[in-house]
Amino acid sequence: MLEIRHLRTLAALRSAGSLVRAAQLLNLTQSALSHQIKLLEDRYGGPLFERKSVPIGFTAIGARLLRLADMLLPEIEQAERDVTRLMQGDQGQLRVALECHTCFDWLMPVMDEFRKRWPEVEIDLVSGFHSEPVDLLRAGNADLVIGSDYSAQYATFPLFRFEILTVMAQKHRLAGQRRLTAADFEGETLITYPVPEERIDLIREVLGPTGVQFTRRQAELTVAILQLVASRRGIAALPNWAIKNYVDYDYVIARPVGEGGLWSDLYVSVPEALRQKAYVADFVKVIREQCAATLDGIKLLS
Repeated sequence: MLEIRHLRTLAALRSAGSLVRAAQLLNLTQSALSHQIKLLEDRYGGPLFERKSVPIGFTAIGARLLRLADMLLPEIEQAERDVTRLMQGDQGQLRVALECHTCFDWLMPVMDEFRKRWPEVEIDLVSGFHSEPVDLLRAGNADLVIGSDYSAQYATFPLFRFEILTVMAQKHRLAGQRRLTAADFEGETLITYPVPEERIDLIREVLGPTGVQFTRRQAELTVAILQLVASRRGIAALPNWAIKNYVDYDYVIARPVGEGGLWSDLYVSVPEALRQKAYVADFVKVIREQCAATLDGIKLLS
């Protein structure tokens, strides 16, 4: 029997673009997702999508079921939100604080989509960047924090893991290397956001423990950092999503750090009193869905 979960699976495949990312989006193992797809294909007597195509190309069977998903899933999700409003009330507030400077790149479309789903919930940004944003939760000055902290003191929802890449000018002395080690940063100027060194992954995880000596220069905006890098004023370490367009257009080049790369995780944290609020869960869901569809190189956390 065709079920709602099957339609959600097809929608997730289209949104995520791969089996791996769709499984992460649905909080399933890849084998469980593959099994579910095989059952559907056995039922309808043919494949739902082309296995070798990137992004996923759907067959006539898959495309027809996707049209059904597009008709039904929005109505089902809207009904679920309406029922929640009846049970929990339809008013709320989300004051969002960010630890991550570059999160604005994907947060604005997320907030736009959230407003469509929850127009009665007042959503706002806490002004400025905050190196210790959970302090705002503690003081009652924010309702939701997006950052790298995972604290048992608050209700925490996992978002995704992303790689931090070293960015440099096209003709930088390190441009010929496939990946960088801590020693490569010796004597370099590292251009960073104006945050404490312990909040900078490259310094905390790589340069600090090895005692590498470097000069630090600070800039407020991502575009300013990249202009300085392109002008050979130094190098930077930025999330993969923040630099993709600049790398694609050969404005700068990027290299991973270490054999396994330098990775960081993002979470949403809220006070315990907001854990059960449906609009909080839906805000997290919108982040995961939109980022899975639009940000290359991330890994959704489960």
